[in-house]
Amino acid sequence: MLLVNGALTGLKVIDASRVLGGPICGQILGDHGAEVVKIESSFGDDTRNWGPPYLGEVSAYFSGANRNKRVRVLDFNKSEDFEVFKSLLFEADVLIENFLPAASRKWGLTPEFTRTLNHRLIHCRVAGFGAVGPMKDLPAYDTAMQALCGLMSVNGDAQSGPLRVGLPVVDMTTGLNATIGILLALQARSATGRGQFVETTLYANALSMLHPHASNYFATQKAPPLTGNAHPNIYPYDLFETKSGAIYLAIGNDKQFRTFCEHIGLDDLAAHPDFVTNPQRSVHRERLRELLVGALRETDGVSLASALSLKGVPCAPVRNIEEVMNSDQTRASGAVVELEGGYKGIASPIYFSENPPTYRIAPQVLPV
Repeated sequence: MLLVNGALTGLKVIDASRVLGGPICGQILGDHGAEVVKIESSFGDDTRNWGPPYLGEVSAYFSGANRNKRVRVLDFNKSEDFEVFKSLLFEADVLIENFLPAASRKWGLTPEFTRTLNHRLIHCRVAGFGAVGPMKDLPAYDTAMQALCGLMSVNGDAQSGPLRVGLPVVDMTTGLNATIGILLALQARSATGRGQFVETTLYANALSMLHPHASNYFATQKAPPLTGNAHPNIYPYDLFETKSGAIYLAIGNDKQFRTFCEHIGLDDLAAHPDFVTNPQRSVHRERLRELLVGALRETDGVSLASALSLKGVPCAPVRNIEEVMNSDQTRASGAVVELEGGYKGIASPIYFSENPPTYRIAPQVLPV
């Protein structure tokens, strides 16, 4: 039997959320020992059908955010089912939900209601826009938020135009901040004995991800342009092609630039007045890029990246997902977990010396 000694062992969580932001929060809490009950309607979480691919009856997308949960089907439109839900909340420490405002109003699922039901409950709402503003009642999905909040405007280049980030970064960040909010509220409860309402929104989280572009805008009052793979403030911090494939050169200071130039035999470049310091390199980035493109085109990028990294210059080949999952570093770090039934997933990225995460329950099929 698996010994569960996670940091959140004994915590009772009701996860009534769907899609990704809320569910990933529930999964994090479950990984670290919380007892999580996932509430779904008879139709199930939308993401159960976000496939292919599938693992048995469960979509891969759903699997990525719903381990360590026991599923229970409740229809809130049935009074008897809502009474069951209320009884679960009476015993719970945390509620996670992301219902649309109209649905919450219909069921009376307000912070006041949950506080009356259980004054120790942490009620965490993952919302699109929150309770204020002209968009407060509108639905929200990750990529729409990327477009609305400026993320797409800084991703891509002049040829491609604005591009979505290739991962659901807004949803994932929202889930992480929901987790942080819950943990902060639990800490406050340990002092006061009272729970509280916690809300985080996709809109606010998308805005929080705009560093350094928001800071640059506040300093200049100019909307940042598309810069492709390049960093807007540092150079060379960019993608370069080599004969063995693309590498990313991430030089963050002048010493690293000198080391890089010495390694590739371009010592004079490091001493050039236009390239000595980062501000100068950033201003003259187009000319510097031309020189580096020519210098790196015929090099072995994999060997170069390895050699530079050993010298303290961050550099890496661009790898695909299959290469990453089968790499020595991924294996050594235990980053992939497996459970009965063929489930594989990414492990919690947090290491604990005393209270490690555990993986106990594979994502469950919807009960009939």
